[in-house]
Amino acid sequence: MSGSNQGHGSAVDVPLPEYQNQENMLSGQRGTLKNRVDNQENIVPKAPQRTVLGALQNNKRSKPQTLRGTKQVLSCENEIPKSYSEKLGSKQPAFQIHVDEPDGACSKKPVSLKAKPSTEISSLKLNPTVTLLRQPLASLDITATCVSNMNVSFDDSPMDMSVIEGDEKPVNAATEYASEIHTHLREMEVKSRPKAGYMKKQPDITNSMRAILVDWLVEVGEEYKLQNETLYLAVNYIDRFLSSMSVLRGKLQLVGTAAMLLASKFEEIYPPEVAEFVYITDDTYTKKQVLRMEHLVLKVLSFDLASPTINQFLTQYFLTQPVGSKVESLSMFLGELSLVDSDPFLKYLPSQTAAAALVLANHTITGGSWSKSLAEVTGYSLEDLMLCVEDLHQMYLNAATHAQQSVREKYKGAKYQEVSLIEPPEKLSLN
Repeated sequence: MSGSNQGHGSAVDVPLPEYQNQENMLSGQRGTLKNRVDNQENIVPKAPQRTVLGALQNNKRSKPQTLRGTKQVLSCENEIPKSYSEKLGSKQPAFQIHVDEPDGACSKKPVSLKAKPSTEISSLKLNPTVTLLRQPLASLDITATCVSNMNVSFDDSPMDMSVIEGDEKPVNAATEYASEIHTHLREMEVKSRPKAGYMKKQPDITNSMRAILVDWLVEVGEEYKLQNETLYLAVNYIDRFLSSMSVLRGKLQLVGTAAMLLASKFEEIYPPEVAEFVYITDDTYTKKQVLRMEHLVLKVLSFDLASPTINQFLTQYFLTQPVGSKVESLSMFLGELSLVDSDPFLKYLPSQTAAAALVLANHTITGGSWSKSLAEVTGYSLEDLMLCVEDLHQMYLNAATHAQQSVREKYKGAKYQEVSLIEPPEKLSLN
């Protein structure tokens, strides 16, 4: 009995070390798996940072502000009377129409989108069972005999076939119609001009807030590699919208986002999606809010989005009167700097600001003045431009110490030959 008990006991005790070995193996696998997960978390990159405009009001939830040129939270309570700040409540509308005398293109009434039904289309009844068959085009076989029968001589043809022969360069149509294009742009810039003193009628936003918004849009344009014309159009839409509507500071970034979206759709071949514009605001606004704001901007602007800009006039001047590449880049830099501060440059037309930027850039790089040929092309004499040139020169002198630096950072790159690092002349000596 004792021997059997010992044998039985030994049979029971044998598997215990196997179970322990299995547990040790499982615990070792758990440790290995845990190390893999930890290593995987270290390998996976973090989400990219966003270009976010600093809050223009004291919101309850704070948004992270990242990327270069991160804006500080702007507290402008001291810039407006406390009596008005106390009146602002939850019932205050975000947008109000300015009540003033209509002047300029910004006072146009919104165009109704309701299309009238066409009587011709409504009277036409098609049978869905009938299938319309389209006859294929016959193949064209033009031979020499056909040409001879037509009695056509290529020498008498209005189409000049000599362009494709030899090394002659094709004629630039833009140069041929430059004067007509410039005349048309000069007429349109007056119609699509924002009101110069509209900020005085804005009770809750200031010029500094607008400067922060434009500075942020410069960063957005660089982040998504948008055209310079897109930025100019967006700023034009913002100024024209604010000329007709009073906006609360909490909705100012929404206006700028919708304006940049519209300008991208108008100018870019592949504009960013609406979700991208929601993303760059760090989800401060929803997609529905951006689209509704886009619709409101379109109605206020009467769907008139083709506005001449400083960039367009500079391009015209460069085509007709070629200058050095550094002069071109510096002219573009000065023109873009004028977008940041609405005062005093909104009182000048885009063609006038563009011509003044070219005067100052040419004087800074080459020491030259305003030539007669440029005066004929632009339609401005040096006397007509001197006030604008002086304002641009003062802005150029203060650019290094300005609170907003996105434009200077943009033109520090090799693409624009680092023209923002060029020291401005201390005094102007234009004759």
